[in-house]
Amino acid sequence: MARHPWVSAAHKGIRWGVQLIVPNTRDALPNLMQTGKLVEDLGYDALFIFDHPAVHVDPWICLSGLATVTSRLRLGSAVNCVWYRHPAYLARLAADLDNLSQGRLILGVGSGWLEREFRAVDQPFHVIPVRQRGLDDALTIINGVWGPTPFTYKGEHFQTEAMQIEPDPYQTPHPPILIGGSGERTTLRQVAQYGDACNVRESLSITDLTITDDQRAASVRRKFDALHTHCDTLNRPYDDILRTHFTLYLLLAPTEEEAAAKLAALNTAESTSPGTRRDGATQVLAATPERAIAYYRAMAEAGSQYFVVQLDGTDHETIRLLAEEVAPAVTG
Repeated sequence: MARHPWVSAAHKGIRWGVQLIVPNTRDALPNLMQTGKLVEDLGYDALFIFDHPAVHVDPWICLSGLATVTSRLRLGSAVNCVWYRHPAYLARLAADLDNLSQGRLILGVGSGWLEREFRAVDQPFHVIPVRQRGLDDALTIINGVWGPTPFTYKGEHFQTEAMQIEPDPYQTPHPPILIGGSGERTTLRQVAQYGDACNVRESLSITDLTITDDQRAASVRRKFDALHTHCDTLNRPYDDILRTHFTLYLLLAPTEEEAAAKLAALNTAESTSPGTRRDGATQVLAATPERAIAYYRAMAEAGSQYFVVQLDGTDHETIRLLAEEVAPAVTG
């Protein structure tokens, strides 16, 4: 399993992607196309749209539209729940978008967590170990059906018979696969076995001022150490995997007072981000650029090579401040 070119580019320095939360309004998708152009113009590496069909617009519709209005920006979803679409169908969508964008797809996948959403799309909500074994099946099928011959597989949860995606994805050897989740025993083992990138975050409250950035960094470093151990066990070079860090919600403003006002105005209970609804303000980093620089420098020192930052897609101030003030100070 060779190192993916997107991973190899890590030697050039830290890169940044934004995952945009899209509002449930009729003008949201046209507005998203304009924001996508802004994100590309500001120099971000990637734009992500998450996969939560019960509360949020479909990522594959959004990303297909974005592919037609951008030319450099990588596109993906961090993450697609493999239980919402059959893995062979997910591989079809991925290959088509990779070809439409001429090789700009990042395929994010995961085992899912939102029980009511599983019920909404008529999928059984298994216990975590079972959902994770389904991810094993899905990754086997995705890689198999992208191959040069028809692929047959009978797994515990998913199967396919004589399936082959034609045309295959644009990228060689395939689109990079990002596996979301911070579980040290199973998810990071799956990253070491199948993935080109992890996507982890610390579980510590971002608003608890008694927790230092060093403590946050230590919790992230432990996850990367666990990944390293799995790579050693599977005889896979650790540097073949891009170490990415995920921020659940970022709000930036020029002053502390303005950042606090943004946070006070945010109704987390009505967000179209289910993770934000779940965690509330405890995982919202509302900060000045200076505070955000200190935070992300600590995450970089812990080993993070790439940042996926989720934010409100209509908050162009945060998008600009992150690109123009925070990222250069961390990356440089």
